[in-house]
Amino acid sequence: MAEQKSVVIIGAGPAGLVLGNLLRAEGIDTLVLERGSREHVQARARAGFLGANSARVLVEHGLGDGMLRRGSSHGTCAFRNEDGEFELNYAKLGRGETHTVYPQHHLVTDLVAEYVARGGEIRFGATVTGIDTETATVRFQDSEVSARFVAGCDGSNGVARQAFSAQSRYVRDHGVSWLAVLAEAPQSMAAVTYALHPNGFAGHMARSPQVTRYYLQVPPGDDAESWTEDRIWAELAVRMRVEEFGPLRQGPITERRIVRLRSDVVDLIQHGRLFLAGDAASLISPSAAKGANLAIMEAEILARGLIDALKRDDERALARYSSTCLPRIWRAQEFSHWMINLLHDPVDAGPDAPFRAALRRARLDDLRESRAHQDFFAEHYVGI
Repeated sequence: MAEQKSVVIIGAGPAGLVLGNLLRAEGIDTLVLERGSREHVQARARAGFLGANSARVLVEHGLGDGMLRRGSSHGTCAFRNEDGEFELNYAKLGRGETHTVYPQHHLVTDLVAEYVARGGEIRFGATVTGIDTETATVRFQDSEVSARFVAGCDGSNGVARQAFSAQSRYVRDHGVSWLAVLAEAPQSMAAVTYALHPNGFAGHMARSPQVTRYYLQVPPGDDAESWTEDRIWAELAVRMRVEEFGPLRQGPITERRIVRLRSDVVDLIQHGRLFLAGDAASLISPSAAKGANLAIMEAEILARGLIDALKRDDERALARYSSTCLPRIWRAQEFSHWMINLLHDPVDAGPDAPFRAALRRARLDDLRESRAHQDFFAEHYVGI
């Protein structure tokens, strides 16, 4: 006979763990199934920019202590190109909101510990092999568990997404790849910095006082291992224009991987008794740091619906889950696409490429000079 749970959550990333914690706070029995080990999920270096809404969710639900102790508030970003550098203090623009920089692996570690402390059950090393979306039955390895509801939080290539094969998908490959680099080196600039250069985009993002994230645009299909430490620092120096703005603080490179800028949205993000959240619902490019923030937003909305259904026998909020989340997902996708076009010259060599490159420069000029464009940027950069 299959195990019985109220909610089975597949995936122990930010979406699954925030959802699990919110449900456990209401006394709802949950089971989290995660294919990786605890050590693996707590060591994955991913995004670290939490928007104002994400910080609110974490603090309001007793999940933000680590973030408040060790995170840092950031309210400025800078852009560099051949015309020089300008800085935007977005904390004083738009809605006056800031980011909290808190590495995702620290957040996941906090969430796992709190989930366990709240009596939640999590099984690491559990490979899910199938989901029945109508009966909410989940098969993993040689076991089976039945639930009132299943939350798929296992990413864009996970088994939960595969159960949505009949749903509409909207996919775009932006034709851009980044080399994502982690360096054991203090930040070299006070602000997140986006550098636009004929060689391609470069980005600088602080992760902690001792660790900095860098991005380098590279040709699609490039091999991360072909980028030696010397080559990485040399190219960052060129694109960051160190001769004009000063040297970079260097240190050992601890991670290098290729990131393809892709967007992938499922519509609808619910089917039968299965609901998607996080990258399982919508994969977004890292150009605007929206992935983890979308995941936390969706987890809170889904938790409210599940609590209503399980404690008050009211499924109206669950029925609206897709229609509540998808407009916000698409607005985040639109801003991410806007950022991609701002940061990169046209990737194809069509006859109108010079025209589109000139438009990109005009877009950056507007951001430098127009308060209306700055307010637009600030509101969408931090918010969902």
